Amino acid sequence: MGLGTVFLSELLGTGILLLLGAGVVANVLLAKSKGFDGGWLLINFGWGLGVFAGVYIAYKSGAHLNPAVTIGILTSGADEFAPGVPVSVTSTLVYFAGEFLGAFLGAVLAWLAYKPHFDETPDEGLKLAVFSTGPAIRSYTWNLVCEVIGTFVLVFVVLALGKTPTQLGPLAVAMLVVGIGASLGGPTGYAINPARDLGPRIAHALLPLSYRGTDGEATTTGVAAKKDSDWGYSWVPVVGPIIGGALAGVAASLAF
Repeated sequence: MGLGTVFLSELLGTGILLLLGAGVVANVLLAKSKGFDGGWLLINFGWGLGVFAGVYIAYKSGAHLNPAVTIGILTSGADEFAPGVPVSVTSTLVYFAGEFLGAFLGAVLAWLAYKPHFDETPDEGLKLAVFSTGPAIRSYTWNLVCEVIGTFVLVFVVLALGKTPTQLGPLAVAMLVVGIGASLGGPTGYAINPARDLGPRIAHALLPLSYRGTDGEATTTGVAAKKDSDWGYSWVPVVGPIIGGALAGVAASLAF
């Protein structure tokens, strides 16, 4: 299989994942949405089903959809990322490129789907939450620990599923993501995927989001809008999952 196919597969799969994942957050958080205030479990299941759809779409490339998974396979000592795709520096970078660009584009599509609701939402923090994660209690050390643990669970179990076929296919990974969100998602919003957080955060920074000021007038985002993509925190949902994925790969090489 060519690396062009790998790139397109990961781009489409990660794009679908982010469209549905960011979409469910928008549905729950943004003003006047029919799913408004639907709760944490709705978000958990929405992300899980986004993974379910994304894995099917990206079947040709092995459906990593996540640089932490790619890194986990790399550190596990595997010879191939997917059938016919040998592990190499070039193939690793192609996976990363498809994942990050797909996440960016999926977030943009979610914004388009909910554009009027973004316009009606006065809280800039809620808008950012559609695109990227943030801590419930800001403590970079402990936030990092949480992301490492959550990603370790994700990648370690995914690698175990690859060794022990269950006939559940993508459904098993989807339910795993729901479980991680329900159990470990509270402290940081469970990015557990560098592309999932960084790609959409860049989209948030670049998109012409509107801001409803104190006079009730919707204005184009600019200095007065005080749009903040929270770049000070952005390294946590990138570094944490990379560490967690790498550790999971090493642990899997010893355990399976």
